[in-house]
Amino acid sequence: VQLQASGGGSVQAGGSLRLSCVASGIIFSIYDMAWYRQPAWKERELVASLTASRITDYADSVKGRFTISRDNAKNTLYLQMNNLKPEDTAVYYCTAPRTRYWGQGTQVTVSS
Repeated sequence: VQLQASGGGSVQAGGSLRLSCVASGIIFSIYDMAWYRQPAWKERELVASLTASRITDYADSVKGRFTISRDNAKNTLYLQMNNLKPEDTAVYYCTAPRTRYWGQGTQVTVSS
């Protein structure tokens, strides 16, 4: 099983990025998926989740700015991040909750 995250980078506040997470080795469509992030020197936190039945949930800090989605035909999970803020700076990870499957992380840096 592999979850390959990409799309991170450095942007200025107010900018946008789209993260992707390509899954292999699992039947992607049946798994709930999520994005977590870990800022430097802090604990990992849930950003957004998307169930197999397409129910979404977001951390309060990103509601209205981030959108989680999936394309089951491409085995890919997305996180569209708009109006980015410096406090969004973190390493972002994709995961299938309640499993041991985690991506390797992609760095997002937002400058003011």
